[in-house]
Amino acid sequence: MKGKSGLGQAAGMDDVKIVQFQPEDRDWLVEQHQLLYTRDEGFDDTFGPLVGRIADAFLADHDPRCERGWVAWAGGRRIGCIFCVRLDADTAKLRLFLLTPHARGRGLGRRLLAQCMGFARAAGYRQMQLWTHESHQAACSLYAKTGWELAASKAVTSFGQRLVEQTWKITL
Repeated sequence: MKGKSGLGQAAGMDDVKIVQFQPEDRDWLVEQHQLLYTRDEGFDDTFGPLVGRIADAFLADHDPRCERGWVAWAGGRRIGCIFCVRLDADTAKLRLFLLTPHARGRGLGRRLLAQCMGFARAAGYRQMQLWTHESHQAACSLYAKTGWELAASKAVTSFGQRLVEQTWKITL
């Protein structure tokens, strides 16, 4: 059944496919991060290149046994992504978690987070951490609801904005 979103069952996220990140997803990932963070957070044009460097490093040197990225697709379009990378032997880092606006508020973030955390557990990590900003209220709420704890917070100026950086952690 087609929903009003134009993505079929995207409203319920039933037709969403979560697949492994591929090199051809890189430009979309960088473009969406820059576009959405500029629009929603006022970030300057230094943010996209940072995301590009993170994606490029992943593509060049990730270990698929303990590091992975996923892209969510619906209606023939990419609508989200999330990555699990190695911080150290016991700790995975969640990176590049993004949902396009029409994919938000429908349970996809929870699905992607569960995918990432499940992979981290299966890969043998004992804990995970992530870095975000206090202004990302929906994401921070999701982290708190799924057992993550705020470990550190500090005021900074980054990407042309005054922000509050946060580090969140969870034991797997």
